[in-house]
Amino acid sequence: MAPRLDFSGFWAKESRKGTPVVVTMENPNFSVVEIDGPDAAFRPVDKSRGKNAKQVTWVLLLKAHRAVSCIGWVATLFWTLLSTIKRRLIFRQGVSMENGKLGNQKLLFTVIRVFLFTSLGILAFEVVAYFKGWHYFRNPSLHIPGTSDIQSLLHLVYVGWLSFRADYVAPPIQALSKFCIVLFLIQSVDRMILSLGCLWIKLKKIKPRIDRESLKSEDVEKSKYEYPMVLIQIPMCNEKEVYEQSISAVCQIDWPKDRVLIQVLDDSDDGSIQWLIKTEVANWSQKGINIIYRHRVVRTGYKAGNLKSAMSCDYVRDYEFVAIFDADFQPNPDFLKQTVPHFKDNPELGLVQARWAFVNKEENLLTRLQNVNLCFHFEVEQQVNGVFLNFFGFNGTAGVWRIKALEESGGWLERTTVEDMDIAVRAHLNGWKFIYLNDVKVLCEVPESYEAYRKQQHRWHSGPMQLFRLCLPAIITSKISAWKKANLILLFFLLRKLILPFYSFTLFCIILPLTMFVPEAELPAWVICYVPVFMSFLNILPSPKSFPFIVPYLLFENTMSVTKFNAMVSGLFQLGSSYEWVITKKTGRSSESDLLAAAERGTKMVNQLPVHRGASESELSELNRIMEEKEVAPKPIKKANKIYRKELALAFLLLTASVRSLLSAQGVHFYFLLFQGVTFLLVGLDLIGEQMS
Repeated sequence: MAPRLDFSGFWAKESRKGTPVVVTMENPNFSVVEIDGPDAAFRPVDKSRGKNAKQVTWVLLLKAHRAVSCIGWVATLFWTLLSTIKRRLIFRQGVSMENGKLGNQKLLFTVIRVFLFTSLGILAFEVVAYFKGWHYFRNPSLHIPGTSDIQSLLHLVYVGWLSFRADYVAPPIQALSKFCIVLFLIQSVDRMILSLGCLWIKLKKIKPRIDRESLKSEDVEKSKYEYPMVLIQIPMCNEKEVYEQSISAVCQIDWPKDRVLIQVLDDSDDGSIQWLIKTEVANWSQKGINIIYRHRVVRTGYKAGNLKSAMSCDYVRDYEFVAIFDADFQPNPDFLKQTVPHFKDNPELGLVQARWAFVNKEENLLTRLQNVNLCFHFEVEQQVNGVFLNFFGFNGTAGVWRIKALEESGGWLERTTVEDMDIAVRAHLNGWKFIYLNDVKVLCEVPESYEAYRKQQHRWHSGPMQLFRLCLPAIITSKISAWKKANLILLFFLLRKLILPFYSFTLFCIILPLTMFVPEAELPAWVICYVPVFMSFLNILPSPKSFPFIVPYLLFENTMSVTKFNAMVSGLFQLGSSYEWVITKKTGRSSESDLLAAAERGTKMVNQLPVHRGASESELSELNRIMEEKEVAPKPIKKANKIYRKELALAFLLLTASVRSLLSAQGVHFYFLLFQGVTFLLVGLDLIGEQMS
């Protein structure tokens, strides 16, 4: 109801008793003052007495202007979204369809499409019933009309649907939703315990410590053990954008030159990239760095095969530790001095893992949301597990292994796409301990496009399920304690790798929209709103600058559950996509301070070390040819956006369910379904990775 604008009270107020004194001045610059008594001047001023019809009108006009501006902004945003949909879906501009090559992807898309068409049919039926006045769906406990109350054939069909829905459709949905809610609460409790453990670590200031006095320069001559032999490996494959900065950062690590060897393990199949990497290695070798270049002719086993081949060299037996850096990682010069000393006087220690830091975390909305997840993973999950359990999954890079631990655990195996987690689990079963250093950070990149991020997440969630099938017998028969076995099976694999994507997809992407058409199985508001928001709040705590993105983070995580669920099923049932290895695309970004520091260090090294020119004439001619081709090469064309069909189908399913919730006057459900549907739509149209710095 519109507010009543009755201004008669301003002019028809009941006057108070007393003898007013009116003072009239001849000077028109003075106002007329009404005095009711001697203390009237000291009473509080009634602000409402100054109002008049003109002022109220201006206030209403200002509010109306704000409302119109807000409506105009929303309309503009909606029109832009519709224009994008029209351009990409109808005219196919800048679009390449993502075809499901594998059977499980087609099956999942078919199931989602069946749910969508069914929901559209039921929604049309409910809309007709709504306008007919059959509002039985508003309250599932209402009495279903009998035969004598039937008005028409359509009414008879609708009443039959209500009876069938209550007897046969609602019970299985209720059972599945209760099961998912239980899993959801268990996983929430696990997150809370991890957060409390991280808080305890911060309050008690618990962290691994080393004796920094042992690495002073004067101690080098006294004991060579203070600087043990370290092998550094940089595996790469067609890493044209990042090879130079990673090799440069590793070559500038502060460690005695005769106590370190750098292996550049190049699996590139592009000849021009191979020559570029060879030239970079030769340049650093001429500056006195102990660095070699290795290239495999037969590229089997992906990264695991590359590392396994490098460890088979005869000279590796002279080294005690091996540090691994992926091609986009840039360690600080003191990396080895902050990690290797932890192995001293700790013969059971097999791995020292450093934390990742991201140079492009604020590049767009997608990188910001990834930063939230990864900050929680490193600062909470890995730090808590490292302090209290001495075990966590090796991240595949930015870590130092004791070579003896690798050899006793079976070395690198090519049986899964998560060779880093595989070696960590086997080392843990053999009794080796791990240390996580949250204060030692290594710069790297996160994917800036949804396509690259999606492929990365598929590999990260299918590989663990592969590994779980392979390692389960070894875990059960191992000699570690029962509680460590329970931690590996129940928490490390089942809860965090299987249950999380299962309930996220099933509960929020399937059950929730279906319950809008089956009110008997409706989910409570705390399941779809309050608990997820609280858990998102916990996830964002390690990265407080991301608090403004808490709602997009919650919606995007539910959206990514489609990819994670699909990957989990692929790995669990050994489907074809679980063996797929796609290298995450890099951009070669570096922060400005890092570039300046690297340039300064490089200048110093050039001035201090003599440069020996030993390149052959053939090598120089080949390099010149590559440089000329690079100069005349046309500018790369921006890759066309893709359309992701599963995400789009789920977007329309959720939007359909939001319309149904609007008919039922379910406010919380409507807003959640609407925003979640829009998020799926943005992801399906590949708009989530657009520049939003």
